Amino acid sequence: MIEVKNLLKYYTISGQKLCAAQDVNFSVAKGEMVSIVGHSGSGKTTLLSLIGGLTKPDDGEVFINKQNIWAMDDNSRSEFRNRGISFIYQFASLIPTLTTLENVILPTAFGSERGDFSQKALQLLDKVGMADKTQFYPSQLSGGQQRRVAIARAFINDPQIILADEPTGDLDFETEQEILRLFVDAKNKYKVTFVVVTHDRGIAAAADRQLTMTNGILSAGEGSSD
Repeated sequence: MIEVKNLLKYYTISGQKLCAAQDVNFSVAKGEMVSIVGHSGSGKTTLLSLIGGLTKPDDGEVFINKQNIWAMDDNSRSEFRNRGISFIYQFASLIPTLTTLENVILPTAFGSERGDFSQKALQLLDKVGMADKTQFYPSQLSGGQQRRVAIARAFINDPQIILADEPTGDLDFETEQEILRLFVDAKNKYKVTFVVVTHDRGIAAAADRQLTMTNGILSAGEGSSD
């Protein structure tokens, strides 16, 4: 499903060259959930962005379903990403002028499939405990509520892959467990593949496999995190 080969990414900050991804190699099978832990600034978020086709690597390849996404042109890569990959960002990134329901439906506007997605969006909002907030605007929601809307939005296009950056960061324990059950259910029933960056040891432990990022280097096994 996902195969990363010799991935390399540098950033220059204040004249200093920093390596966010250093010769990263790993693969994720279809229907597998992999968690990535590590200190803040270790390169975890950059790695998600490289895998998802948002940040171009300085070297290396990313294959999804045996297709090299960085060999595609920008339009082809965007279309490929919209068809099969969803992101749950560290911040909810909701559109402030759209209601909760409209924010969940929004990704469908960029796909080829046409129709009314309202009922599906309502079902997803119900799964994340937001069925009573469909007509609320982001400014009327707490940070945790906004995150739940963002999680519902990630499922609207039936993605093959979900790349999640701290998906339960500001949720209470009960809601966190509900979201985890949603992820596991999608993985087991629909073979959705997850790569989850998290500081939460409970979420990390629930994954099929745990990796650690340290100064741009990815390794197997458990590591400390902030």
